[in-house]
Amino acid sequence: MSAIKTSLIAVATAASLTFGAMSAKAADIVDTAVAAGSFNTLVTAVKAAGLVDTLKGDGPFTVFAPTDEAFAKLPAGTVEDLLKPENKDQLVSILTYHVVPGKVMSGDIAGKEMTVASVQGDSIDVDATNGVMVDEASVVTADIETDNGVIHVIDTVIMPGM
Repeated sequence: MSAIKTSLIAVATAASLTFGAMSAKAADIVDTAVAAGSFNTLVTAVKAAGLVDTLKGDGPFTVFAPTDEAFAKLPAGTVEDLLKPENKDQLVSILTYHVVPGKVMSGDIAGKEMTVASVQGDSIDVDATNGVMVDEASVVTADIETDNGVIHVIDTVIMPGM
């Protein structure tokens, strides 16, 4: 009797864990960036640009996400100027340049060189023949999956028209 009772408890526990996992929603791009803790400047910029709802949307999106250290490499005062309300259009342009429609994993591009269209409209040069370069930025961490796309962490803020 105790073996049956133990088996029933084990089955009930396994079922509850399975159904609990199925109902849990993975984090979207914004929530994933917030939780990582190394994208505070990016998250602040996304909020100032009014892009939070977009990046929480269905997607899928591929985001080349600059770290706080990448933003710190910009000339002094650049981030503060971009966050001003009068510079919102420029901020939106820069941030949407870091986004590509669709979900592109590193394995999809390994060994290739290509140009891809950003959401902003300009093209991004991608070279995945020796590591991965996105314009002048190196991808330092690839394939962080979210429920609405993927994040590739980059070490430099990329700029449209460069």
